[in-house]
Amino acid sequence: MTSSNKVAIVTGSATGTGAAIALALATKGYNVVVNYTKSFDEAKKTAKQVEAAGTEAILFQGDVSNDEDCRAMAAAAVDKWGRIDALVNNAGRTKFVEHHDLEGLSADDFQSIYAVNTIGPFQMCRACAPHLKASGKGRIVMISSVAGTHGHGSSLAYVASKGGLNSMTKALARSMGPEITVNAICPGMIETRWLREGWGDENYDRNKHAMTKRVPLAKICQPEDIADAVMCFVEGTSLITGEILVVDGGMHLVS
Repeated sequence: MTSSNKVAIVTGSATGTGAAIALALATKGYNVVVNYTKSFDEAKKTAKQVEAAGTEAILFQGDVSNDEDCRAMAAAAVDKWGRIDALVNNAGRTKFVEHHDLEGLSADDFQSIYAVNTIGPFQMCRACAPHLKASGKGRIVMISSVAGTHGHGSSLAYVASKGGLNSMTKALARSMGPEITVNAICPGMIETRWLREGWGDENYDRNKHAMTKRVPLAKICQPEDIADAVMCFVEGTSLITGEILVVDGGMHLVS
């Protein structure tokens, strides 16, 4: 079938930032593919929130590091609604290792993190490209990180993967125009369960307090802040592409 609503895919959208992005898109009239790997119950909750906003949702279990899953996810959207108008590459992976601990990361760690954070977005872009072009106003938004712009982050592998994602954003923006815009958002610290679990409660609370005191806007990112930025790229002017937008409360000004 062909839907009169626009259609968006949001990878890693069961919880946190991805869920907030899915809901923001729904409130603007997008049907949404809610993607998850393990968090079925939470993904189902997010899908219900999308539907409560007045649009449709489908759940898709898949790992973006697997190209077959990426192609199947795009196909699921087209089979259901006949189109894809926006792709938000939000799925991410890391390992929390202090940067001075060079023995704390292995080649397998790098490959695992790159597979989701850098290769996964490429595979999703490739799978969705024909349908985004057919829409005439296709939008791709990468959820990157200040790790990729300033070298701060949960591990050196994560920093490198997000730096690669930022460079790829610019390259894809050149190659996918004029039908598709490609931009990236680089959040600073986001108040999510993912970060709390990675750092542990004590470190998380300490870092949150220190960051709030340091940044000019005296706050850290909420998932909804990133969703707002996504909507600027998805629903705003069509003349922005290849942009790497830092959303961090001004952290980059003092770091």
